[in-house]
Amino acid sequence: MIRRRDADMTQGSIAGHLLQFAVPLTIGLLFQQLYNTVDTMVVGQFVGKEAQAAVGSTGSIINTVVGFCSGLATGSTVVISQRFGARDEQGLSRAVHTSIVLTFILSIIATALGMIFIDPMLHFMATPEDVMADAHAYLSIYFSGVAGVLFYNMGSGILRAVGDSRRPLIFLILSALLNTVLDLLFVLGFHMKVEGVAYATVLSQVISALLILFTLLKEHGPYGLRMNRLHMDRESFRQILRIGMPTAIQSAVTSFSNVFVQSYVNEFGSACMAGNSVYSKVDAFAIIPLQAISMASTTFVGQNWGAKRKDRTREGVRVALLMALVSTAVLGAVVFILAPYVVRLFSPDPEVVDYGVRFIRIVTPFYLVILIHSILSGALRGIGDATAPTVIMLSSFVVFRQIYLATTKWLGFGFIAVALAYPVGWSLCGILMTIRYRHSALFRPDEA
Repeated sequence: MIRRRDADMTQGSIAGHLLQFAVPLTIGLLFQQLYNTVDTMVVGQFVGKEAQAAVGSTGSIINTVVGFCSGLATGSTVVISQRFGARDEQGLSRAVHTSIVLTFILSIIATALGMIFIDPMLHFMATPEDVMADAHAYLSIYFSGVAGVLFYNMGSGILRAVGDSRRPLIFLILSALLNTVLDLLFVLGFHMKVEGVAYATVLSQVISALLILFTLLKEHGPYGLRMNRLHMDRESFRQILRIGMPTAIQSAVTSFSNVFVQSYVNEFGSACMAGNSVYSKVDAFAIIPLQAISMASTTFVGQNWGAKRKDRTREGVRVALLMALVSTAVLGAVVFILAPYVVRLFSPDPEVVDYGVRFIRIVTPFYLVILIHSILSGALRGIGDATAPTVIMLSSFVVFRQIYLATTKWLGFGFIAVALAYPVGWSLCGILMTIRYRHSALFRPDEA
């Protein structure tokens, strides 16, 4: 039976449901960003710009592996939310248990691939020699415990699919606070430098995974986890792959393409790498409300589409776009104005601050473009249309972006052209995603 922690989004205020879901999710994403952000701040303030560059520049490598697994988790979330909306309790249970088995398999694969490709990827990115050893150490430790983040992402995705974003939030806050304490303890107390922040991150992620799995084991609803029911249900697995695989491929390939972008940044030296790292952390915080609204809209669309409430589904997309517009415009303006002060929180090095501020002020005006493809792609996935958003994002973020970077380098353009690599991809993606949305069943529910 449905319990009070769930959220049935097929009835009641659309804006109310989206806000009720997105606010705790925003707080959760805020604390999730604290993991790598605190790592970057601690090494930047207490170790040095080379260590900061090492920790910050590894994100694209980590996201290549983790992003693929998280993409499949998106498929699970959509399948579960649709079955929840359709009141298919047996199908919901089968999807949950299939998802957990899938996560176990992915954890083994992700650990192996991560460990194997550390050195080749670092060399491929043209990582400077003064950064190489620290980057290798950080990645080796991170991938040894990558199962923690995968199980947390899948478990929290299961709970969010049925409208429960509060418990994943609580566990995430606890583990993020633990990560901060361990960062300071290992670096300042035990003088472990980069290795210290890596161990702190892994231990904190494992704790969050154990908490989410314990919650699912204690849950008595149809999405409760039972060890004797763990198996791969063929139909659930097929649907998860159909929806999740395009997203998984898109996430992995996009992250891998960012390795190319990072290689262009690396050519400007460790100070530019550190400045880019700071920008990426600030950027991640600034778009958190947008991410939360996008994830909320995916669950909203999934539940209402499963319940055959198509007009309500389309109206939900409109409300989500408006909410995203307001939040993104406000935060983008704040970040643009306060850029110098924000960057100094991460590093006292004047050269790093200069690069960080330049990155931020070049990119933030384009935040209003991100919201278009974020909301519309999330909504399309909510109705099971994962292929088109994947093709559009790969074309924009991978193919077009790499052509742009290669062309600007050949023409002799410098730093500004590299900094614009992300905005030009976002802009193209926003245009193409709008075209796809207007030709989808979601935009024309009466024809579906």
